Amino acid sequence: MNGEERREKILKVLRESDTPVSGSRLAGMFSVSRQVIVQDIALIRASGKDIVSMARGYVLQEKHGVTRVFKVIHTDEQVRDELETIVDLGGTVEDVFIYHRVYGVIRGKLGLSSRRDIERYMEKISGGSSHLLKNTTSGYHYHTVTADNSQTLDLIQKALGDKGYLAKLQTYEPVDFGEKKEG
Repeated sequence: MNGEERREKILKVLRESDTPVSGSRLAGMFSVSRQVIVQDIALIRASGKDIVSMARGYVLQEKHGVTRVFKVIHTDEQVRDELETIVDLGGTVEDVFIYHRVYGVIRGKLGLSSRRDIERYMEKISGGSSHLLKNTTSGYHYHTVTADNSQTLDLIQKALGDKGYLAKLQTYEPVDFGEKKEG
């Protein structure tokens, strides 16, 4: 395998990882030294990819063309459908957050861009004693969604609206996403 092929595979590993990937782990995967991985990461960054070095390893932060925040509400049983609606139409669910009148904004990173990502997320959330963040605020929550263009976000917004998942902003909410707020 040449350096270019290795760098493509490193990008694939980083894209598919839910957690930071250490340089040592990458070195082991590709049977090269850690220094070669450091050089590969530098070359990948030079090509325009946003790779962040963290204490536990590398993280790829891919950015799409446009971002929109959706305020939504649905039942626990509809979580998968909501997320699949977004990714099937070409969006990436970057995060989930709530606005709590006492605690303010509470946010969790998701990075869901495929049904496989959603499956892993659903397994994690159902496999322990943690609960969905939306249940702290009677089901209301927000998602930051990215896509290649605003037409894709428009399709996602329409689909979420058609399914009854979109919620109106209230006057007390400290955010303005371009929607008319109701009292």
